Formats: sequence, C-alpha cells, structure tokens
Amino acid sequence: MTSAIPEKLKSRTIVDFLLPHWKALTLALLAVVGEAAADVLQPWPLKIVLDYLLQSKKPPAWMALPLHWIGPNKLAVLNFAVLAVAVIAIVGAISSYLENYLTTSVGQSVMHDLRRTLYHHIHRLSLAEHDEKRTGDLIGRVTTDIEAIQSFITTALLGILSSVLTLVGIIGIMVYLNWRFTLISLAISPVLFLVVYFFTRRIKKASRAVRKKESELLSIVQEVFSSIRVVKAFAREDYEERRFERQSLENVETALQARNLKGTLSPIVDILVAIGTCLMLGYGARLVLAGQLTPGGLVLFLFYLGMMYKPMRDLSKMTDTVSKAEVGFDRIREVLDTESGMRDLSTARPAGHFKGKIEFDKVSFGYTHDQLILKDVSFAIEPGQVAAFVGPTGSGKSTIISLVARFYDPLSGQVRIDCTNIRNYTMKSLRQQISFVLQETLLFRAPIWQNIAYGRPEAKREEIIRAAKLANAHEFIMEMPDGYDTMVGERGVTLSGGQRQRIAIARAVIRNTPILILDEPTSGLDAASEQTVFEALDRLMKGKTCIVIAHHLGTIRHADIIFVVKDNTLVERGTHDELLAAGGVYSELYEIQFRKEEPEAAMALGGKE
Repeated sequence: MTSAIPEKLKSRTIVDFLLPHWKALTLALLAVVGEAAADVLQPWPLKIVLDYLLQSKKPPAWMALPLHWIGPNKLAVLNFAVLAVAVIAIVGAISSYLENYLTTSVGQSVMHDLRRTLYHHIHRLSLAEHDEKRTGDLIGRVTTDIEAIQSFITTALLGILSSVLTLVGIIGIMVYLNWRFTLISLAISPVLFLVVYFFTRRIKKASRAVRKKESELLSIVQEVFSSIRVVKAFAREDYEERRFERQSLENVETALQARNLKGTLSPIVDILVAIGTCLMLGYGARLVLAGQLTPGGLVLFLFYLGMMYKPMRDLSKMTDTVSKAEVGFDRIREVLDTESGMRDLSTARPAGHFKGKIEFDKVSFGYTHDQLILKDVSFAIEPGQVAAFVGPTGSGKSTIISLVARFYDPLSGQVRIDCTNIRNYTMKSLRQQISFVLQETLLFRAPIWQNIAYGRPEAKREEIIRAAKLANAHEFIMEMPDGYDTMVGERGVTLSGGQRQRIAIARAVIRNTPILILDEPTSGLDAASEQTVFEALDRLMKGKTCIVIAHHLGTIRHADIIFVVKDNTLVERGTHDELLAAGGVYSELYEIQFRKEEPEAAMALGGKE
C-alpha cells in the first residue's frame, strides 16, 4: 500500500499522501456510514417497546411487513425490538471494526510514505542546509511530527466524518419527530460551536509552542549524547544536567499551558450540554403531561440528546489531535519546501570513468559574498599525481576538497575533472569515483565487514578481506572475538584511532576509485600506528590522483606538487625542495614546525634517561 517517492517532491498537502489509499478510505467511509446509521437507530427499539408494546399504540406502516413475518401479537413486537437491537449492534460492531482496521492501516502506510519522503528529502539537502539545521529538530520532524499526522488519520480523519454524519442523522430524526422540541434542544449549539472555535485557534498555537520546545529538548539530548566523551573529559556533567533540567522545565511549563487550554474546553462543553439537557427535559416533560408527546418519544429525544452531544464532545476533543497534526505537517512542509542549493542540472549526465585530472579555474567560494573562504584560486593536478595542500588553519584547504566532491558549488569560477565542469556530471556518479580518508573516521554501528563495504555493499567477502589486508587491518580484525562479524560501537568508539583509520583506508581500497582525498589521515595517531597507516596509504595511493591535506609537513615531502594556501588564496606551488629553496611561506612553516619538534624530542629523550 506504499506509494513511490515523488522525484521532485511536489506533494505539499496531506491529500497527496492519502490519494494512493483511496480504495481503503472508500471502504472505511462506507463503514463510517454504517457505524453512524447504527448509532442513529440504536434508541428506536426502546421506543418501539414503550409506545407499541407497553402503551398499546398501533405500530406504524413501515413495521407491518416485518411483523407479518414474525407474528401480529404483542410478543411479535417484543421479538421485533429484540431482533432490531441485535441487528443494530452487529452492524455497528462490524462497521466499527472495519473503520478502525482500515484507518489504522492507512495511517501506518501514510506515516511510512511521509517518513520516506521526508528522509529522502533531508538526504538530498546540501551540507550548507544541514549546517543551518539542528539534528535533534530534524529527528523530531521525522518521528514525533509524523506520528501526530498518523494519529490524526487513525482517530480523527474519519472520526470527524462519523461524528458529523451521526449528528446530522440525529438532528434529522429529531426534526421529523417534533421540530419545535428539536429547536429547543439545539438552542445551545451555536454557543457550543463558538466556544470550540475560539479554543481551537488557541490550542493550535499552544501545540506549536510545545512542539518547538520538544524539538529543542531533543536537540540538546542528541548533542550531548553524541559528545559524551567531551562532556566527561571536561567534567561538565553537572552543567549539562542543569541545562537539560532548565530546558525540560520550559517544556513542562509550555505543555501545562497547552494542557490548561485543553482541560478548560472539556468542562465548558459539559456545562453547556447539561444546560441543554435541563431545557429539553423540562420542556419535554410538559409536552408529555399535555399529551403532545408520547413517553417513548420523550425517552427517544433524551437518548438522541445525549447521543447528539457526544459527537459534539468528540469534535471538541479532536481539536487537539487536529491541531497537533496541522502543526506537525506545517513543520514537515517547512523541510520539504527547503530547496536544496545543490541539485543536478537538467543537462547533467553520468560521468564516465575518470582519468583523474583536476582543475580549479579562478574559483571563489564563501557562505556569503561578503566573507569569501577562497579567492580566485586556480591550479591543475595531472592524472596520477599526488598533490598536497598546506597552510595555516582556516585558510580554506578543507573547502577545496569539498568543492572537488561538489558538496558545495563555487560562487564564481569552475571546478573541472578531465576538462569538464563537474556541474555537468550527476552528483552521484561524480562521488562514486572519489574516495575519502578523513581526519575524523566515522564508523557505523554494524559488523566490521559492513563498515569496510559501506561504499560498495555488493563486494564479496574475499574482496573485503583483501582490502583489509592492503590496509593493514586484517591482523587486528582476526584477533577480535567474531572477526569480521564483530559489531563496531557507535561512531567506532570501541576501536582505537589507528584501527579506525585502517578500516577507513580499507573502505577506500575496496571502492578503487581514480580520485583519492586524504584529509589529515594520520592526525592524532602514535608513531607506531602512524607508520602502519602510512604503509597502507602508500598501497592505496598507487595509480590514483590524490589530494592530501596535511599539517605535518614531513608527511608530504614526496608529493608530486605542493600548494600553499594562505589568506584564502594560493600563494605558492612546487615540490618540497623547490618550496624550501624559495624561502617563502612553506619554508617558514617547515622551519617553525621542525624547530618546535626538535626540543620536544630532546625533552622526551631526556625524560627516558
């Protein structure tokens, strides 16, 4: 019963998600009609007993045929009433079951479709849009907001229709029996609807505030749990608990304000209903005493009055469900209406196998035009070359690799691979030919083999093992309890830094792409782990165009070309020896770095003596 995700996500109303389930909804609608009819007919057997059995009145013409089959005496009237009670109850029960089953099925299917659509869209947002949004808030929209819509479909969508049909049916029969009496019983209805309308608007506003506070609370929880090592390292547990408690109390206060509104509506409705019942009971009793209304008619009216106010109460209670669903869908639509700044051009084509030539032609980039991170950068890396980028922190080195993979688009200039602007390639085909080994290696909570094969899930077991051996990871993997089937802790925390890096290298090996990007791959590793990782990287880099971001200049001495980035532009380029001989920025950085390392090494040696 699930529908396909629309390619351009044009669905902007809940109706778009309900239409694929129109058959189930039609059957549910018929069940609602049956349920409403059963509710409307429920009091009639009692009227038949009171008026045509106890009062000995002559049965109406419409009862003649069934009484002819059952029998003409009073016992037949009783049997007819008993049979009617059973039939009405069976019809009502079957209709209620079908309505609940079908609406629950549709609600679950729509929830699944919405969740897939939203998750699909979030994945297609650019990194710039992800940088602006809080992860906890997005999680809330994928879970809580969609659950609110599912609850609306299950309990309120056809529930509102059922209540309206029951209400219309009851009023129609009451008008047929005695229109003056009906007008009196409906005297409070306008006041009731005005009260409900007034409270509905305020409840919706309060629901939005509650949902916002819930998202903020979820964002704090997600942020702290994902950074728990930093929290513990700085002994900030007490601070984070106070921050959580403060946000939680704000959430409680907002929720109580919303609950107060909802709680106020229900007793007001009950009081208005009681007033209407008093008016009807007083007037109806006078009509019975005056002989203008039968006792059965009065009892029927009182039953209908209670039944009439029940859907009114139900409709008033559904305002909360409807408000939450409206707020939830508005929040979901905010995400769906966010147009990604990174999209394939209509003329984009899948990239063929890259040779690996990378060019930047007068590229400038910044998150705003006022603050450029790169200014008029031009360079070329030939196929198979190892190119290193060095420079002070914040000079724009990591931005360059983000532009190569088209995580962002330049504000001006072109990034070309094999002499073609990368915007002319589809993003998926472009990134399928680039492998990354990053400074921060993120692993998923999954078996080791699955983490290695993440970029190429169809890889065979033999290929995974071969990649691990090339990455110098096979030995430590086999020492683990379950070998390649060992579960990795969330974000890879159960492994050492060197082990994580070697799995990341294995992940890059198995993809075997023509372009390889290394962003500080040995940062934070001890000497032994660094040496092991370097050996694996040497194997990985053979025959590939490699871009290396490095702070430790000793690791890039043998690069084919080194680019020096400073003040957001390229200031030098050349080999290690050429740049040292030039005596420029690179030479200064190299001298500072190794002048600092020599006394540190001497101190370390002194400490061992």
